[in-house]
Amino acid sequence: MPIHNHPCVSVVFTGGTISMRFDPAAGGAVPAMSGAEILARVPGLDSIARVSALDFARLPGPHMTPALMLELARVVRQRLDEVTCCGVVVTHGTDTLEETAYLLDLVLASDKPVVFAGAMRHSSEDGWDGPANLLSAVRVAASSEARGLGVLVCLNELILVANDATKTHTVALDTFQGRDSGPLGRVGSDGIVMQRRRVRREHIAPERIEERVEIVKLAAGSDGRLIRRALEEGCRGLVIEGLGCGNVPLPALGEVLRAVDGGIPVVITSRCHRGPIAETYAYEGAARKLREAGAILGGSVPSHKARIKLMLLLGAGGGLERIRVSFNPAG
Repeated sequence: MPIHNHPCVSVVFTGGTISMRFDPAAGGAVPAMSGAEILARVPGLDSIARVSALDFARLPGPHMTPALMLELARVVRQRLDEVTCCGVVVTHGTDTLEETAYLLDLVLASDKPVVFAGAMRHSSEDGWDGPANLLSAVRVAASSEARGLGVLVCLNELILVANDATKTHTVALDTFQGRDSGPLGRVGSDGIVMQRRRVRREHIAPERIEERVEIVKLAAGSDGRLIRRALEEGCRGLVIEGLGCGNVPLPALGEVLRAVDGGIPVVITSRCHRGPIAETYAYEGAARKLREAGAILGGSVPSHKARIKLMLLLGAGGGLERIRVSFNPAG
């Protein structure tokens, strides 16, 4: 096929390990390469798509903020609105990739594919996985099979949906996995194989993002001092990472209820790696009792993604009932 007939894919570079090389002065890897430099080291791109590059930022993952994520969403939307663009790839640091991908999944409404890629090894290491991951992501973004699936994450040849993609290991190449649902599909050398379709997708259209949302992680015997401090500092929303099915230790319960009674949206999540919040128990501090008191059960959303979602809902002017329905669409 002549290259001028290939689909057009825009690649937006934000930094991350995929852009890093070893810096002797710094004593470690730092973001260094531009998008054009990275693309030049990805063989085979021309056989898949016509690729254009945009350097949005050159940041390590931990330097990404929710405000920058929202600005990135606006930039990606502009690319998607271009008639010739069939999809967008975003390169990103893996530490916060799943949060940024989730935010874009909630904010963007286009059916065109948006695919996040990154790397676990930098370009000065043997086995740099950046080029292979980027090639796979472009292959997915250029495919008609990926349309209508929302924002995807593609590393190590797995295709994951953004609301389920989770970094499970600090350094392993296969770190990104599906938290509850597993992969949507896989990437091969000659194309992609989709194993299932996404069932539901939510859209939030915020005018801004409310960054004053805090996560408080609870453990055995935790009291409410961190919750109290967050309220004193003016937080506008709280995500409580509870135990098991979202249960709260008794020493912290009073401050959780005080936040609820004060009209602060309080979303209950679990420290467990898989599974939803469940109302199995009826003792004081259990998820059922928290819901009855006015807290919002977070479903299967982990705490760091619940924070992103709550920021967007508050930025969109969402009241308590809208927030409750968003986290629990089935009631």
